[in-house]
Amino acid sequence: MEKLNQDKRKLAKESPNSTRLVAAAGLFLLAGLFLLPLLLMGGGDERPAKSPAPTAGLPLDRVVVSPLPETDRKTTVRVALGDGEVLSLPLDKYLWRVVAAEMPASFELEALKAQTVAARTYTLAKMERVSASHPDADVCSDITCCQAYIDPEAAAGNWGDRAEEYTAKIAAAVAETDGMTALYENAPIQAVFFSSAAGRTVDAVEVWGNSVPYLSGVDSPEGEEDVPNYHSEVHVSAEEFKRILLGQYPGADLSGEPSGWFSAPVANSAGGVAYVEIGGVEVRGGSLRTLFGLRSTNFTLSAGEEGITFSVTGYGHGVGMSQYGANTLAKQGKSYDEILKWYYTGIEVAAYAPEVPAESVN
Repeated sequence: MEKLNQDKRKLAKESPNSTRLVAAAGLFLLAGLFLLPLLLMGGGDERPAKSPAPTAGLPLDRVVVSPLPETDRKTTVRVALGDGEVLSLPLDKYLWRVVAAEMPASFELEALKAQTVAARTYTLAKMERVSASHPDADVCSDITCCQAYIDPEAAAGNWGDRAEEYTAKIAAAVAETDGMTALYENAPIQAVFFSSAAGRTVDAVEVWGNSVPYLSGVDSPEGEEDVPNYHSEVHVSAEEFKRILLGQYPGADLSGEPSGWFSAPVANSAGGVAYVEIGGVEVRGGSLRTLFGLRSTNFTLSAGEEGITFSVTGYGHGVGMSQYGANTLAKQGKSYDEILKWYYTGIEVAAYAPEVPAESVN
């Protein structure tokens, strides 16, 4: 019994050391389990790569574009209206009114953008010189002098149920081309335009007598499936034709049958009429267009006892950008700057700020 008690007392004295040994062994095992992966990864100098920072959840196909500087809003245009009033407008508001008046709002957005840049360029070029027709204004609303113009209220009335859609569409064409201008040798071009061509535009020299490098003839893709009234006719009685032509060309001999008055027309570079001899007098195709209200100089004519008939294709003077051609190119996937470079040879499309004082307009 005494020996049993001694053994119990000895075991009790040894237990604290045993407990400490077990605890130490457990800590050593835990440390080994923690350090072993690091040792296997190959060196204490390497650190695990940081996780990438979280990104926004935009779809991958959505492009975020920073807005352009508001160049147009900082430029003020003085517009002479038909009633004698001169209205000051920020350039963006003026351009909206021009594009709404000049091009159908149903056209492709890229075509509307091309029209906007052409209108902006035309305006900036006008602002750099004084016009005798409107010395107190930069531009006017007379289409025979400057560009067409329409108030937003009148445009909305024309558009009816689509007014909200078209208003926003033209606003987008202006905003998304802010400040962009068609330039040749770093200056705004004479960005003339017209409605539709008969397959090709015309060199400026053939219409106005001045050779302009960026206003040379180019192919234009629109056709009768794209353009309303692409083909038209004008019929004039023999007596009416004689009265009108002799009023402008009194030396013409219009005796005898009408079929004998005309020689074969001479074609211009676009296939239209450069000039034709009538009663022995050379008459330019542009003059005939003006005298008889023809839609273009691309016409053929026939003369007989019933009078003279002009068969006309296209609409406009034929120089620069064709609006319906621009819309056809946009449908084919061309961007607005590609359309502009198509029609204006050798230009650049870039931001341009006119050197005119900015005014605050409410």
